[in-house]
Formats: sequence, C-alpha cells, structure tokens
Amino acid sequence: MVCLNCALFKNLFNSSISLRTFLLRSTELSMARVLSLFRSQPFLHLVARRKPTFCKMSMDTRAREVFAAAVEAVQPDTVVCQSIERKEDSVVIDGRTFTLKHNLHLVGFGKAVLGMAAEAERIVGDHLVKGVISVPHGIQQTLQQHGKDHLLLKENSRIKVIEGAKHNLPDTDAQKAAEEIKHLASELTEKDLLLVLISGGGSALLPAPIPPITLQEKLDVTRRLAGAGATIQELNTIRRALSLLKGGGLAHHAHPAQVVALILSDVIGDPIDIIASGPTVMSQVWPEEVLSILERYKLLNLLPTSVKEVLDKPNSRWKEHKEESDTSGHVLNAVIGSNGVALKRAGLCARELGFLPVVLSPSVCGDVQSVSRLYGLLARFACSREEPPPDIATEVLKLGPEVGVESWDLCRTMQVLEKGRTEGWGATCLLAGGEPTVELTGKGRGGRNQELAMRVGLELRSLGLPPKGPVFLSGGTDGQDGPTEAAGAITDGGLYDEAKAQGLDIDNFLINNDSYTFFSRLSGGQRLLVPGLTCTNVMDVHMLLIPAIPIIIR
Repeated sequence: MVCLNCALFKNLFNSSISLRTFLLRSTELSMARVLSLFRSQPFLHLVARRKPTFCKMSMDTRAREVFAAAVEAVQPDTVVCQSIERKEDSVVIDGRTFTLKHNLHLVGFGKAVLGMAAEAERIVGDHLVKGVISVPHGIQQTLQQHGKDHLLLKENSRIKVIEGAKHNLPDTDAQKAAEEIKHLASELTEKDLLLVLISGGGSALLPAPIPPITLQEKLDVTRRLAGAGATIQELNTIRRALSLLKGGGLAHHAHPAQVVALILSDVIGDPIDIIASGPTVMSQVWPEEVLSILERYKLLNLLPTSVKEVLDKPNSRWKEHKEESDTSGHVLNAVIGSNGVALKRAGLCARELGFLPVVLSPSVCGDVQSVSRLYGLLARFACSREEPPPDIATEVLKLGPEVGVESWDLCRTMQVLEKGRTEGWGATCLLAGGEPTVELTGKGRGGRNQELAMRVGLELRSLGLPPKGPVFLSGGTDGQDGPTEAAGAITDGGLYDEAKAQGLDIDNFLINNDSYTFFSRLSGGQRLLVPGLTCTNVMDVHMLLIPAIPIIIR
C-alpha cells in the first residue's frame, strides 16, 4: 500500500490534475487510502503532537467557555481597537496611513455600531468634527441596563445617535438618520476623512428610497420579492436600484473625501457588497437586470407608479451629479470582524482547555437536517475505535456541496481527526460557523441553533455519554436564536433517552419547530445556551468536542 500511495502522490503532482480535482475524485477511494496520501503534508506541523492537557471542567462547561471566547473576540469595541492604530496626528488602518487635521467625520449604521463608535471616538475623537450613527431602537437603554457602559458614547460626544428600525424593519426614524448621514457626507471636501462604521442590520437602519418612492412602497416591493422566493443577490439588486445610499451611494455622496469603512460582517464569505447592501462599495445598476428580476417573479405589473418612474429614468439613483470620476481610490473597505475571527479565538481557547482545535469552515449553510447529518458523520468518524467504514467518508464528501463546505476542507478535517484518533493526540475540538436554515413545518418557538442541536443530539445517540462521548454546541453570536432568549443549546448522545425519560417526544417538537420549548422543559433548561446581550453578530458558532478515544489495533 505504501508503494502504491507514493506512486499515486508522485503521479498527482507530475500530471495536470490539480489537488482540488483530486480531492473531488477522492470519493472513489477508501478514506484510509485518501488520508494516507497526505500524512506528510506541511500543514500537519501546525498541529504538532502534544501531551493532553488535564482539565477538571466538564465537557459542557468547556464548550460554553469556548463559545464565550468566540463572542468576546468580535466585540464591537475590541475589533475597532485592533483595527485602528493611532500614531500622533495620523492613523494606520489596514496598512494605509491617513493624516488627521481636525478633518475627521464619522457615520455608522448597524446593531453593533454604537460600541464601535464609542471606541473610535476614544481613539481619534480629538480630530472628530461631527458624527451621525443609526442604531436599533432602545439600544442605549438596553446597554445601560446590562452594565455595558463602555459601549456607550460619552456625554460630551460629537456623535449624534438616532435610534430606529424597530423590530428590525426600516421606519421613519431610520429614514431620518439616513437623510442626516447623506447630508453630512455630501458636504465633505477632498481634505476630509469619512470614517464609516458598518455592522449587521445596517441595511434596515439606512433606508433612503429615491424620490418619489416612499419608504412603504420600497418595503412592499422587497417583501413581495422575498415572498416570491427571490435570492439575497436579487433582493440586493432591487434594493440598490431603489436606494440613494446602498450599492456605493454613500461613497458617491462623500466624494471627493477619503472614505474608510470598518465592517463587522454577518454574511457568509464576508462579501462587502452585500453586508448592509454595500453603501461604500461602488456597483453599477443595470435597468435591464432589474426589470428582468421583477419580470421573473411576475411583479412588473404590480409596481407602484413611483417605482416605474424611477426605473424608467437613466442615472436616477443620484440626482446630485458630482464630478464623474472613479471613486475607488478614495474608498477603503476593511472587514475587521467576522465569523473567521471568532473561530480563530475559539480555537485558542479550546487549546488552553485541553483540546486540539480543528476549524472546518466559517461558511456552513444549507438545511439543518443536512448540517446535523454532517456533524453526526464526523463524530462517528472521529470516535470510531476501529478503522471507520469507508462509506462514512464518502457520505461526508457528498454532503459538502449541500452544506457549503469545500471537499478540500472536509478531507483536511478528516485527516486531522484520523491522525488524532490513531496516534493518541487526546481530545479534539471541531469548530465551524455560518448560518444554516430551517424549513418551517410548525408554529413553535425556537431557532436554527436550537433545532440543529436537537438533530445533532439524535445523530450522536450511539456514541456514548460525556466525558467518554462527544458534546455538540450551536450558538448564535448575537445571543438570540429566533424569537427566544437563548442563543442556542448544548447536546450529546444522551439527549434522546433523557427526553424520553421525562415524557418529551423529540420528533413532535421537531415537526412543530418548537426547539426552545423542548430545551426549556428538558432538565429545567440546563442545556440551553443563554449568554445574554452579546452586542455583536457574526452569525453562528458550531462546536463538536470529541474526547480522547482508546483505539483497538488489530
């Protein structure tokens, strides 16, 4: 086998077949054969052998600690502090230096922007002229009630705070904030620097429909599109076409000032043109594309007169025609916080608590049933006391496209899991993130994280109880999973029997999408993950803690 593997490996790199192509074909080989081809690869040196770290904490407690570390890494003040380096009368952001001469202006919009603005003012406030931020309704009072005063602006702040978007929907208060932000940007000159702070929820907090379109008319159009099944890309195309500030509109109005946007991403892959609908990312709107989308969903004849009027006019997005020059050189977009940042810190914490951290992917998506199956298979693969059946690896790789995970990442992860299983590395912490979806079949209370935890619990049923069996955690970094107080839940192989002993039928709760009620009733809610107000949002964190497995060598 060794000679065959060496021959295959040599032929692989002597041919025009890429590594990615090879991995996509790997389902045709046994997993042991696939993994053996890569055992000498350089990345394994990054997870060098070590003696297991002894830790008295339970698996449940350690899972919660790792999740808390992930959330802490993407706190709004933390990410801003790490992204702005002050050097006397200049700042360095993303490797670029900007001069400060009492020429700094600040705008922001999003759920985490208040804390971002407070930290930014602390760092560069001595050069700040004026600022306007649009934040969620009631956020200042909520932060005060939770003792988060460090995320609030000082009494003498030069930044004006406007609360709006009640229930996360654009409203007149949010529109007023958008108008003031537009006005501030429009008055800037080439000597000015505009710092733009953006986080999740920013789209609802920056509504600026092109006149004569009303806010309600714009909402109706996007709601009908969403109800008809339009994709997020199609929805963003329509939003940009009907907005003064989205799709680069804010950067356009700020030209010729230098614009620097600091972005806390809540979107898979961190696409800056989609986060808050890309107000600082220049994008062309083609009327033909907009009309094609509306026609595809049979909405052309249902459009308000105002929307038709705007779409019929060329260059109707920006009435104030500034000098038509390329603004790209005047805009810097920097993603300063993301799911990947959270997972990196979670991995460091996991190592401190005695686990070998392995990050699968920050881009997990797809239906929770497919995602839970993936984690169940990976747990079976890692916990096998003998050579895992080849069909496990085959099914894992087939699931990849359904859950947004590349074949390379799946093979890499299984290689590390197999290495740890066969060479006694001790406990492992598999980390992933993203935003799976739930197909609603009932009217219960819950969210994707709690439902994912339920389904993974069923997948782990045959793998034993902790500390000898695996533990799974799924939690939303925003601290709120669906319309509940929980961020998610923690589960293990004992979930089914525990529920049955307490008269709870898991299947019925799943059918009714009632995961929160289930976990609230189960053992007094001990499995719920309730971190409280987190002040941030970079999607979800998934965690599979795998204990050291004694293996049988034959």
